[in-house]
Amino acid sequence: MSKIPYSKPPFSFQKQLDQLKSRGLIIGNDSKAFHLLENISYYRMSGYWYPLLLDKQNHIFKPGASLETAFKLYCFDRDLRRLVISELEKIVVAIRSQMIHTLTQRYGSFWFSEQSIFKDPVRHAITLTKIGEEYRRSDEEFINAFRLKYTDPLPPAWMTMEITSFGTLSILYKNLLPGKDKRDIAHHFGLSDKVFEGWLHSIVYLRNVCAHHARLWNRAMSIRPQFPKQPREMWLQNLNVRNNKTYFMLCMIRFLLITVNPSTSFPARIRKLLQQYQNVDIRAMDFPVNWENEPLWRAKFTDCFQ
Repeated sequence: MSKIPYSKPPFSFQKQLDQLKSRGLIIGNDSKAFHLLENISYYRMSGYWYPLLLDKQNHIFKPGASLETAFKLYCFDRDLRRLVISELEKIVVAIRSQMIHTLTQRYGSFWFSEQSIFKDPVRHAITLTKIGEEYRRSDEEFINAFRLKYTDPLPPAWMTMEITSFGTLSILYKNLLPGKDKRDIAHHFGLSDKVFEGWLHSIVYLRNVCAHHARLWNRAMSIRPQFPKQPREMWLQNLNVRNNKTYFMLCMIRFLLITVNPSTSFPARIRKLLQQYQNVDIRAMDFPVNWENEPLWRAKFTDCFQ
């Protein structure tokens, strides 16, 4: 198919509303609809009324499709992202702590500068440059205090890694030489180093999705984290799930929280969210039938330590 220049004209909020009505979407309350278009935008909302389309090519809605249904789906996705990002924060902090401690004990306060422990010197140099940029941008109080007192180009790892983005941290892990260092960090979280490396990349991706308020609930992820082959903790019994869908990502979070936060209420909060939004088709997230019977979701975390 040959490409053509984009020529669709911009529509005012009123024209957007009129177009939705002409395509069969039940509006219900014009004032509320206008408010949603003003404050969320037509384009962002379109991702949530897309499942309501009968004719996706011509944008004709199914009989009975309403803006209210689309908005409830939007609210579910928003609440799901909030829940995910709050749990990822705990996981990210724990991974950061484990990497700092393990590598500092073996290679000293400035291990991230030691080229000898990394497999790709070019990648390491690029990463160090990025760390330096993050250091220069930082206005953290402890960083300012370090600058005033010391001549070193960068602070020790326990300071530097606190201001280093998690994406950069995941690159540092990936570039570590294969061996005991990578294995020990990964084994702390119950995974092999190869699987853990992929999961780190997945966490970076998932955090970006949530941070940019992108649609999560029925997303087909552009990454495919591996299934753990011999996990230390309980994992899925039903392996007929897709590793690029939301359900797998939630399972990944659940698994890591076994180590990071044994008393978490994450499973209960997932169930509560799904009960609150019963109009959501969880099959679009790849939830299997009887997913709640999985030991991973059913067992209390304290059971994992007995």
